[in-house]
Amino acid sequence: MDMQAMRKSYARWAPVYDLTFGAVTSAGRRRVAGMVNARGGALLEVGVGTGMSLDLYNGDVRVTGIDASPEMLAKAEERVLEKNLTQVAELREMDARHLGYADNTFDHVAALHIMSVVPEPERVMAEMARVLKPGGSLFVVNHFAREKGFVAMAERLAAPLADWLGWHSDFDRGQVLGQDNLKLAEEIALPPFGLMTLLRLTKRG
Repeated sequence: MDMQAMRKSYARWAPVYDLTFGAVTSAGRRRVAGMVNARGGALLEVGVGTGMSLDLYNGDVRVTGIDASPEMLAKAEERVLEKNLTQVAELREMDARHLGYADNTFDHVAALHIMSVVPEPERVMAEMARVLKPGGSLFVVNHFAREKGFVAMAERLAAPLADWLGWHSDFDRGQVLGQDNLKLAEEIALPPFGLMTLLRLTKRG
């Protein structure tokens, strides 16, 4: 999916995103927030969207959120103001392939349900690894393609609709596991029905 298609898709979904995708993706957001809260420190959330996870982080976490969709960011900014989310340090419009932060800036990086959306996911992974501190955790929550069964067939049938849907139904997990400086530390299947998977990767060094 290219950047123009992604922005168009998320401009279309922004008004109803919380009501449609919110319930399906809540388990991943809550699980990651709990893990980050237990550690504290500076967090970069890549693809922060409408900010559904922002009020889940506690005061020991300083949250920076970026997104390529101005419509999504506007919703996130409204949420920060309405709920007085003082843990949010900054929200910025930004292409995840070109993160405007120095190397080794953040204690944690989170990519929640965005890796099957972004153009050039391997490049996004490399950028997230670059800005993560050595020893820090990169949290990826996403749906990954099944190899067989009815779900796998449905994923392949939906794949040509990626630009309209806003995500790739047949996304290969190998695209997030190819960074030499990242090591897979945990893998957790999430409800409902294990459709989503949480990967926690740590930065070597």
